[in-house]
Amino acid sequence: AAPATPGRVHYHPDSPAKGAQWMKQIVSFDKLKLTNNLLDDNGHIILNSMHRYQPRFHVVYVDPRKDSEKYAEENFKTFVFEETRFTAVTAYQNHRITQLKIASNPFAKGFRDCDPEDW
Repeated sequence: AAPATPGRVHYHPDSPAKGAQWMKQIVSFDKLKLTNNLLDDNGHIILNSMHRYQPRFHVVYVDPRKDSEKYAEENFKTFVFEETRFTAVTAYQNHRITQLKIASNPFAKGFRDCDPEDW
């Protein structure tokens, strides 16, 4: 079995914010970065290839009371969306899928051998 990856949590860049602010716009996680590098020190979420993952979304209430740490275990709600479950992979068996991923990934410029209009 692959070694356990370090547990990491991604805090949304707009956090903390009041609920009214979250309700005004789409909550996007496009800044979240994934890696399979166990030595990563950039704060990216580390995944093992060929393992299944289920993202979870935690909403935490920031309690203004002085003794709020007593209630810390009660002041959050976790949401799981089954449709976000995925399997992490680092290589594809189908060449067409590899090409699609290269064409779709803005960070894969070095792998492209043609003009973006040809995609």
